[in-house]
Order: sequence, then C-alpha cells, then structure tokens
Amino acid sequence: MPKFFGVLVVGAALFVMLTWSLLPPVVASNFGVDGAANGGQSRSTYCTQMLALILVIPSLLALMGPLVGILPAEMISLPNRHMWLAPEHRAATVAALSQMMVQFASAMAIFLCFVHWQVVRANLMQPPRLDMPLFFAGVSVFLGGVVVWTVTLYLRFSRPPRVG
Repeated sequence: MPKFFGVLVVGAALFVMLTWSLLPPVVASNFGVDGAANGGQSRSTYCTQMLALILVIPSLLALMGPLVGILPAEMISLPNRHMWLAPEHRAATVAALSQMMVQFASAMAIFLCFVHWQVVRANLMQPPRLDMPLFFAGVSVFLGGVVVWTVTLYLRFSRPPRVG
C-alpha cells in the first residue's frame, strides 16, 4: 500500500482519538430522518467501533487490488477478465486495480471521518441533533464519487488490453 494511504488511515484514526474527549459519556450515535437522536452508546464503545471501522474497512478495501494477483481468474469479476488476467497482462492489471482500490479506500476513510465529525457535531448540541442537510450532502458527494470510480473502473477494463 502506498505511504499516502498509510498516513491517511493513521491520520483518520488520530482524528477519532483527538475528538474522543468532545463526546459526552453517552454518545447519541443513531439518528432519525429528522436528525433527532434516537439511540446511543457509551463513548468508549462508540469510539472503539469508529476506530475499528476507520482502520479495518479502508485497509481491507486497499488489500483487494493485490489480492487479484493471487486469486484464480474465475473468482474475479472484471470486464474482459480473461484478457486482462492473462499472464502477459496480469501484472499491469493488478497494479492498476491496486491503485484504484487504494483510491476507493482513501475515499472511504475520508467519508468515515466525515460521518464521525457529524456525530461529534450532533453531540455538541442539546439535545443532540444531526445536521441532516449537511449529512445528506456528504453522503451524496461520497456516492457520486463511487459512481465516478465505478464508471472509471468499467471503462478502464471494458476494452481489450493494448498489445506491445
């Protein structure tokens, strides 16, 4: 994994740890569509779960690219996979997928930090309330990025590899 990704994930974990003290002993961590808190958990449980999400999910996503290098072609869903995973193209395919998966994993880490910050902000209010327009804007930006990433992946691998 590139150094940037490692720094990003460590930075995301530090962000959660540095904002831990801003949260009340019981954190409102579940919100209705109107933004009102409707569930919570202890600060230590919430922060431990958020740290685990921020460390594990992006890391697993980033490891998916190199995994293509060892899995049989039949287990990989990719347009024109038999051409892209042929021995003469497999190394370049693994490198391209690894880069794309690190990009996706980085976006996921940033999005999880955004979600955490929204929970922190919500808990600074009395009563706790999530800023739903801002939250949905953040979700929309992330989902838009996922669509662009998916289309880019599809277009990258929808045509046969160049020979020579």
